[in-house]
Amino acid sequence: MIKPELLMPAGNVEKLKYAIKYGADAVYLGIVDFSLRAMRKGELITLENLKCAIDTAHQMGAKVYLTLNIFAFNNDIKQLEACMDKFSDSNPDALIISDAGIMRLAKKYMPNVDIHVSTQANILNYEAVRFWQDMGATRAILARELPISDVAEIKQKVPEMELECFIHGAQCVSFSGRCLLSDYMTGGERKANSGNCSQPCRWSYKLVEETRPGQYWEIAENEKGTHILSTKDLCLVKHLREMIEAGIDSFKVEGRTKSLYYVSATAKAYREAIDAVLENPEADMEPYFEELLKVGNRGYTTGFYLGGGYPKDGYSYDISKGLAGADFLCEFWDFDGVYYKIKTKNKFNKNEDIEIISPSEKFITQVTEIKNLNGEELELANTNDELLVKLTKAPKEYHYALARTVGIKNNA
Repeated sequence: MIKPELLMPAGNVEKLKYAIKYGADAVYLGIVDFSLRAMRKGELITLENLKCAIDTAHQMGAKVYLTLNIFAFNNDIKQLEACMDKFSDSNPDALIISDAGIMRLAKKYMPNVDIHVSTQANILNYEAVRFWQDMGATRAILARELPISDVAEIKQKVPEMELECFIHGAQCVSFSGRCLLSDYMTGGERKANSGNCSQPCRWSYKLVEETRPGQYWEIAENEKGTHILSTKDLCLVKHLREMIEAGIDSFKVEGRTKSLYYVSATAKAYREAIDAVLENPEADMEPYFEELLKVGNRGYTTGFYLGGGYPKDGYSYDISKGLAGADFLCEFWDFDGVYYKIKTKNKFNKNEDIEIISPSEKFITQVTEIKNLNGEELELANTNDELLVKLTKAPKEYHYALARTVGIKNNA
């Protein structure tokens, strides 16, 4: 079997580094104005630091794909054209594009850079793939509405075109994400196809009858609630063998707005799972699925990939926000030979067992001491504190190590 690329999201510079360290072969990133995700946290990727971010990824041995996948109006085109020289100087390995006008600019200003056609283009068949190939694209990011059997047929019909498919992450209720709900529900202030979706598909709805204003009834698909539009998250880790055999070149994980922990733990699970399948096609994927239960999710589904349409249990009627099976406890910042300096994300206690993950390790250890930066001993590590801790077993790669609670909860 041919080894597929593991493509991870890089919502900021820190996540870019962790994604690569935890196993990504490539990352995709964007700057706010021309990307379908509006970033808000961490060291954001901007025109000013774009080249540095891409250089960092290249130095770490990974490729970088720059997302320019908004649907552009005239003003967007003018703004984009003014930035093309900086995009070219930043030296991305490919551009992810959905708009034909942006594609034309890319071919004009960056003729030697590969073009990947975004999932927003709704590519569903081999003739569409051939069309984009004729237009100069080198990769098609297929719509999530395709079964694996159709993907395999597309690869057979157009073998020289690279195919990329989503294998994990949040899904949109609309066809390949082309949704106007957010635009409408926010009076045009939060446009989904300009990178600022308010996710109204995750809201809870009630029914009102027009002759009875002020009287509301729940819309209940079942006893759990009224999130009637909210899909479960995609997870295809148990079907990697079929996807590799279908000829998919790149496995894509959604989540540029997800946490550092999500990016790291998900990359680690899929890196190890892909390697296991390549070594043994009959390898048990259940341990890797259990690892993915430990990151934020709304329950998992295989989406359209197994055929037969979207599964009836593919909606998360009871929750709108993803719940993680393990709490992210802290990042490791420094080590003085005895104590680790950490940044806490959730509370934990002295003498508590915690689980450490790093690019090369996963083990359970115990917190034997907690101190503040003044050296005062504590019984509890509070959220968002900078502290010193001592552990019974220490991580080798502490700069990229993360800690979480032990076991799995919220198993949807």
